[in-house]
Amino acid sequence: MNNIIMMPIGDVHPYPNNPRVNKEAVDKVAASLKAFGWRQPIVVDSNNVIIVGHTRLQAAKRLRMKEVPVLVADDLSEEQVKAYRLADNKTAEFAEWDMDKLGDELADILDIDMEEFGFDLSEFVEEPEVVEDDFEPEIPEEPQAKHGDIYQLGRH
Repeated sequence: MNNIIMMPIGDVHPYPNNPRVNKEAVDKVAASLKAFGWRQPIVVDSNNVIIVGHTRLQAAKRLRMKEVPVLVADDLSEEQVKAYRLADNKTAEFAEWDMDKLGDELADILDIDMEEFGFDLSEFVEEPEVVEDDFEPEIPEEPQAKHGDIYQLGRH
């Protein structure tokens, strides 16, 4: 099993042919790193070229970090590296949210702004049900109010 090491951020190199466009995710990942710290290392090959973790590297740079946790996967062939790089991103596309469970989980998080990580909490706000009634006011033939009358409603 490979060990996680701390590596100077300048020694970690993005894969130049990375097919993922991740600019929109960088701020969200940076917010996650600030809130929770590093929980997933960047995975690099034997030349310190990123296999997975491009967005984490960009987020670390945005946060002006000097070092990042890295797992060197030097036991993979060149073909395995390419396959893992693609598979890691592609497999996440097949997951979906169970919106009821997600709503329950988000409802329990009170002190952390989950919108900072990309959640749209307005999706989970229940609109109050509007109930129509049968009230029809009876309008008098001769109104009692006169032009210029002032009414006090409560203490307003």
